[in-house]
Amino acid sequence: MDQEEIDKVVLAYLDKRGFKQAGFAFQQEKQQNSKGSNTSSTAQIDPDIAKQILAFSEVDSPAQYQEGYGKLRSWAYSSLDQYQHELVRVLYPVFVHGFMDLVAKGHIQEARSFFNSFRGDHDVIHSRDLQKLEGVLSPSHLEEMEFAHSLRQSKVNIKICKYSYDLLMQYLHKSQSITIIGVINEHINFNVSPGQPSSIADDAEFVSLFGSGQDAANLINQKEIHWGLLEDSLEEKLEKTSNMDSEKGDGELREGDLEENKKRPVDGNKQGNSLKKLKKDKVASATAKASRADNVTVSGAPRVKPELPLPVIPIEVEHSILEDLRNRVQLNSTALPSISFYTFINTHNGLNCASISNDGSLLAGGFSDSSLKVWDMAKLGQQSQNLIPALQGESELTPNQNMSSSNFGGKSYTLFRGHAGPVHSATFSPFGDFLLSSSSDSTIRLWSTKLNTNLVCYKGHNYPVWDVQFSPMGHYFASASHDRTARIWSVDRIQPLRIMAGHLSDVDCVQWHANCNYVATGSSDKTVRLWDVQSGECVRIFIGHRSMILSLAMSPDGRYMASGDEDGTIMTWDLATGRCISPLVGHSSCIWSLSFSCEGSLLASGSADCTVKIWDVATSSKVSKAEENKSGSVNRLRSLKTLPTKSTPVYALKFSPRNLLFAAGALSKQP
Repeated sequence: MDQEEIDKVVLAYLDKRGFKQAGFAFQQEKQQNSKGSNTSSTAQIDPDIAKQILAFSEVDSPAQYQEGYGKLRSWAYSSLDQYQHELVRVLYPVFVHGFMDLVAKGHIQEARSFFNSFRGDHDVIHSRDLQKLEGVLSPSHLEEMEFAHSLRQSKVNIKICKYSYDLLMQYLHKSQSITIIGVINEHINFNVSPGQPSSIADDAEFVSLFGSGQDAANLINQKEIHWGLLEDSLEEKLEKTSNMDSEKGDGELREGDLEENKKRPVDGNKQGNSLKKLKKDKVASATAKASRADNVTVSGAPRVKPELPLPVIPIEVEHSILEDLRNRVQLNSTALPSISFYTFINTHNGLNCASISNDGSLLAGGFSDSSLKVWDMAKLGQQSQNLIPALQGESELTPNQNMSSSNFGGKSYTLFRGHAGPVHSATFSPFGDFLLSSSSDSTIRLWSTKLNTNLVCYKGHNYPVWDVQFSPMGHYFASASHDRTARIWSVDRIQPLRIMAGHLSDVDCVQWHANCNYVATGSSDKTVRLWDVQSGECVRIFIGHRSMILSLAMSPDGRYMASGDEDGTIMTWDLATGRCISPLVGHSSCIWSLSFSCEGSLLASGSADCTVKIWDVATSSKVSKAEENKSGSVNRLRSLKTLPTKSTPVYALKFSPRNLLFAAGALSKQP
């Protein structure tokens, strides 16, 4: 490269940057030098310096993005298999920010060409993000669209081993692609860890979501939380009672044995048979007591005090709950639950949600025509002689605007009307006497299942309310909305008690913790947050999902949480540490419902792929990270059973207090 070419490059650079005075001075100096001496025209510049100047002159060239990313992509996919999956992680953030840089600089056509050329590499995992970015057509869109704006303002955190990091740095140094180096330097943070590369199965844990603020999340996750069960709970009372009854029963049994032995005549054969029978009875009694103790005790969870004033449980309700606890079936990997599936027919694609009461006696369905229908299983059984015992979903005109009797017109359900938009969620109170529903009309309504009427209309959200859930103790409930907030309410107040804001997009689902002190929310921003209901502060952020969160479930001991997303992935989390225990892949479509068994050993998942899956959670939570790495296990959660329906997506799942699994869904037309 001669001096003339260098001068042209420098002038072009100064003109592009707007340094007009500097460019004018440079031209004058060049003319003076050319008049005074002709040696400068033949002088040669250092080749390395010339190369650097040329590189800087082409930094803003659109072709540099296409060429630089293409070379990086080819190099990453041709790397050794051991390091390839870690190096490929770098491609997506470089692709996204390269596209947005081109748009920001006004190279719209080149940006579209770049986007369409390499989009296929990321469509499978990041299709929702790419659909949003596809609408970015001008520099102003980068500021107006919140998703794009959040990408530009934050850095991506990528966990990578030292060997992979060294390979990447060596490549960037040799390639001398200033454009790609600039993108990586400005938009990516590398968390370099010693040792070998992580497994491919844990990829979700190592690429932080855009706009999530990983540093802020790490800071929040250091806050202390108390995940145990409530003090003086009914389970604890039953456990104490069982222990006392056990000791008392053993004492009475011994005394009775002595008295009976004294009264018996001495007959060898009969005496031997009676002794054998007595031993068998003792063994059976001991086994039953041990099983009962296992049912009551939930993994030795610590006890905590309630942060909210809790309602007093009526005596008759308390007796009913204790009876359920005494008769609870013990479930494990070899003893799977019995399942009762409720199928809605003739819904004409109008069913939006379903909810099942704790004992399975009531079933509610929310419809697109703004109606809410409740079926009583006892009445359904009584009418089975005269009516078809199916859950009919078609809309009917009723004489009463608020509700119609289940017997009106020969129908087997109670119809509630009051909402002015599609009903998106419904939930029964713990004792089944109340029902909450949320709608696109931005309201939440409280209904009485005893009086069959609407009691309260709660207004506070500004946009559709996607989900509503009663607390485990009743009285309080939580809601999730399109306005990106979740709110805590009590049934006796029409205004929310707490507003929890922090998600970057819709809050799609909400779930209470077992001790009522925390509420979890899942969002379209692909994160799950845990909130303290007393302070309204976020105390945990769970990052790892690659699509919107649709369902949440808390373990009975309050230590673990499960979340399901739109892609069909379930992730289990340790609330204490905020870390993912295991990503769980098995479903092929949206996870609409999750439920833990009462002792916490099993997890049931219901999906749009028309299946219910049962997972072994007890063994998975006992496997440490170190042990998993040693064994090379890809998936620590074990699928115990898959239960396919005929053609019914699963809308709702719930374990009853006695560990019977209820499920509900709407029969869809087969293709």
